[in-house]
Amino acid sequence: QVQLMESGGGSVQAGGSLRLSCERSGYTQNNCMGWFRQAPGKEREGVAVIAIGDSTTYYADSVKGRFTISQDNAKITVLLQMNSLEPEDTAMYYCAAGWCPMQEVGLVRTWGQGTQVTVSS
Repeated sequence: QVQLMESGGGSVQAGGSLRLSCERSGYTQNNCMGWFRQAPGKEREGVAVIAIGDSTTYYADSVKGRFTISQDNAKITVLLQMNSLEPEDTAMYYCAAGWCPMQEVGLVRTWGQGTQVTVSS
């Protein structure tokens, strides 16, 4: 059974940077990994996704040009580099594994426990 362990997150001022890491353990047939986020009172939304096989990436329009998703050579750890952070990026961020393109929660099969990102103005 696949498990996802997140690290990173925290508090930063607007314009700052943070990096999230997600390490996958256990066997999975899922072909995509990525990050979703959920702010209080809002639905969970896709942020960035990467295909495990060929590293094709997808980004939500709100983070394009600011966030970068990548994976290590072993394709076990997925990183989310977040630059030029804005208060609107404040949310709980969840690592996810599922079926590509995994741009919606319905295609997610495994969730991480979540890590909080808070951006102050």
